[in-house]
Order: sequence, then structure tokens, then C-alpha cells
Amino acid sequence: MPVLSVGTPLGSGSSTCGYCGPSGERSTAETSFKKAGLIALQLSCEVYQKMIDRGWRRSGTYCYAPDSRRSCCPQYTIRLDAVAFKPSRSQRKLINRWNHFVIQGRKSETSDPQVQSISSAPKRARPSTSEDNSSKRTPPTFSLSTSIHTSEHNFIPPNEKALHKFEVTLEPSTYSEEKYALFVTYQTQVHHDEYNTPDGFRRFLVKSPLISEHIQYSTSIPDHLPSQYGSFHQMYRLDGELIAMGVIDILPACISSVYFMYDPKHEKLSLGKLSALREASLAKEMYDAGVINMTSLYMGFYIHSCQKMRYKGEYSPSYLADPEEFIWFPLPDCIPQLERFRYATFVHPEHSLEDSEDPGGGTIM
Repeated sequence: MPVLSVGTPLGSGSSTCGYCGPSGERSTAETSFKKAGLIALQLSCEVYQKMIDRGWRRSGTYCYAPDSRRSCCPQYTIRLDAVAFKPSRSQRKLINRWNHFVIQGRKSETSDPQVQSISSAPKRARPSTSEDNSSKRTPPTFSLSTSIHTSEHNFIPPNEKALHKFEVTLEPSTYSEEKYALFVTYQTQVHHDEYNTPDGFRRFLVKSPLISEHIQYSTSIPDHLPSQYGSFHQMYRLDGELIAMGVIDILPACISSVYFMYDPKHEKLSLGKLSALREASLAKEMYDAGVINMTSLYMGFYIHSCQKMRYKGEYSPSYLADPEEFIWFPLPDCIPQLERFRYATFVHPEHSLEDSEDPGGGTIM
């Protein structure tokens, strides 16, 4: 039976902006505008997929569509083609560095030969002197779906061992004191936000209007892949300790990243970037298992005017949705417009606005 989607419309609105000012601070004026808002009582995953394809986004049960034309920091829906995605050299090094840390530890942590026997990436045999120069230059094959799981406890062969026990599990979006403690640590130390409460955490990252629905695979499902669409917490544990958590929505055509938080003591290991690679791999693994519409990772909004948000463009090939027609354009084709205009539209360039232009209804700071 089809899921009935129900919500209470709120109309347009505005708020202060968290992208303009210094880290941990918001704009003093309400310069971030929304075309429409909605309190969703329940949504089918199919309906929400259609909403995010039209520029909507959720925060808990509150759904909104940004008014990028009026806002100080225009927000463009960005999606990564997870099927075509090939990690860059730096992204491959990042995965290998994490696997090395889990399996062998930092320098001088261990000299156990059994631990050192597990490779963080497949190694290629040294070519013989009889091989020609072209064969020597052939790079080793890198598989994201293999390498991303190399250091996970459940993927390490029983006759081998790692220095650390690394586990990644996917569970429905629920509250626990352990998750809340990680959230408080992350918010206070990374975002300098001291105003945190359990109820606020529940509203923001636990409550979801999405109704779980069965996923139809055409092959047998590997144990680590989800059986339901809906909202989930992806838990990262190191030696039993929760060190990071990703909040994701698994929808009919994409993995949608909602939020990611981590323990700052592991900041140097770039867990945020690793989570994006893992979410891209999740979409590709589901696609390979027969969920043929699961082709993308939606990374929220790309905000070109905010330097710290441009990292989303490092995953390729990525596409931006035109803010008026919601047609997808390759990100590299959009950059010249984004560099030139405060507000850029790719279907109707004549609608783009320079920095000094205010379309009315609000002050552009």
C-alpha cells in the first residue's frame, strides 16, 4: 500500500546565516531566506527524493527550500555520480592512510609481524627487468568498495589481525546517551557551540519524517548493506569507542548526507572526508547489488561563496541543480558563473545577479 505523505506548510521565512562569519558565529542580520517551509509528519522516501531533486532539504522533521536569489550565500543542490566516481590520488592516499593506522597503528605502535601482514591496499609485484617501461608505469588497480572495507573488523580474514578494532554499523535513527555525548563534544570543540540539549539533538539529528520501506535487490544482499530505505545513523567505532557518526537518508535514487560528527581527537585522520568516500561506496555497492536507481550521493548544498564548503566539489563527477529549473549541470561548467555572480542560474544566465544587486525583500550583507 502506498505511503501517504503528510505535512504542515509554513510558507517563506528567513534566518541568520552560518556561512558568512568567523567559525562558530552567525550573521547578525537575517540574510538567509527560504522560499517555503514544511513540518513533515510523515513522508514516503519516494516523495522526499522528488523534494530534494527540487532543491528541498530536511533538518529533523523541518523541510525547507532555500531562496538563493535573495540569500547572502546561495545554496545549490549538489550530487555526485557514485557509479562513475573514481577517487583521486589524494583520496586514495587518505583511505590507505586510515587503513594503515587501523591495521598497523602509528609509528612504533607495534612490530607484530602478523599485524604487518595485512596490506592497506593491494600491492603489485615488482616488475622484472625484462618488462618494458610502459608496464612499469601501469598503476596498481584501486577498488573503492574493496579498499573502504579493508580495515573493518568483519572484513579482515580470521587468520590475520589488526592493531585496532574498527567497526562500521548502520542502524535506524535513534537516540542514545553515547551519540549525544559525541554530538556535544563535536559541537563545542569544532563549532564552538555551547548551547546543546538532548531535545535539540533529537529534533536535529534523530527525528525523521521518512517512513521505512523495503529495498528490492536483484541479488542476495551482503550483510553490511541496508534492507530498508529511510533515515539511519552510520556508527564508526574504534576499539569499542564511538569516534564518529554519519546521519544519512537512504532514498530510492541516492544516499543523502544529512550531517557528520566526529571526536576532534581524531581530526588529523580526516574522518569527514572518509565518510563521504564511504557513503559514495555505499551507493555504488547497492547499485552493484541490483538497486539500479541507486546512482548518486547527495552531499547537501554546495555554497561557492563559503570556502569551507567548496570541498564538496573535490568529488567528481559532481553536478549542480539549476536553482530555477532544477536541471543538472556538471560542476566545472558552473564555476565561471559562480565566480562572476553572487547568484547564478545556469539555464537562464540573464537572471544571475552581481554582488551589488538586491532582488528586493531583503538586505544582502
